[in-house]
Amino acid sequence: MATVVWRRGPSSGKAGATALISAEGAIHGWLGGACAEPTVVQEALGALVDGRPRLLQLGPADEFGQRTGEGVVSVPMACESEGAMEVYLEPVIPAPQLVVVGRSPASAALITMGEALGWRCTRVEDEGLDLGLLTERDFVVVATQGHNDEAALETALATPAGYIGLVASRKRADAVLEYVRARGASDESLARIHAPAGLDLGTTDHSEIAVSVLAEIVALKAVGGLTTGVAIEEPETAIDPVCQMTVDVATAHYTSDHGGSTYYFCAAGCQKAFEADPAGFLA
Repeated sequence: MATVVWRRGPSSGKAGATALISAEGAIHGWLGGACAEPTVVQEALGALVDGRPRLLQLGPADEFGQRTGEGVVSVPMACESEGAMEVYLEPVIPAPQLVVVGRSPASAALITMGEALGWRCTRVEDEGLDLGLLTERDFVVVATQGHNDEAALETALATPAGYIGLVASRKRADAVLEYVRARGASDESLARIHAPAGLDLGTTDHSEIAVSVLAEIVALKAVGGLTTGVAIEEPETAIDPVCQMTVDVATAHYTSDHGGSTYYFCAAGCQKAFEADPAGFLA
């Protein structure tokens, strides 16, 4: 979600204007003119990847003075409109999905606590093992307590899930991993499995097992050990040699060929200035 929070005219972007920017780089709504839009899209895609909001400042280099800090991105603009604006970019990312395999009391506790964390939670019975569509942002916990552990882990390894855990004792976990290895799983695949799953809290009951597993997942997320953003399709961009703004190559209306290379411009004025003195701008 991109929102214009401040602007100085002349600018086609107005305070309060909003737009949605998809992971494919498509923009739905209106924020401003052609000069600003590709840069906004590029920064929005970055926010989707790292999951962090940011304030994008677009304007002359001396426009914002000391209004800088963490989460602030300043992009100098030297376009003909001479306006300036600030756009707040807030990544809206779906909650991760927790898939728990098994009918055990621990699996029920995992679902209850996962929902309390705001995650999308699904409980899968031992039979069938349809884990659904998972991404690198999702988690699978096998809590069958000995009922078909091996098949559940093999199914989980066939998905891109970012976390795969096995609720079991150390002895049982080693036996299951050895079985899966003997059936052809590589060391790289087996390294994805957290077995036994969870932080070591000593002797625990079913609810406390769930606490230890979710604590491990949260801890991995906090240190960057799990993917938190989404996959994006970053468009090809170029830098306008006149004003240094980002230009979307696929939709650029103004181009110029010089010295065997194609140059892209955000507006007709930049194209005209470049063609009047290519060597000066390229120098």
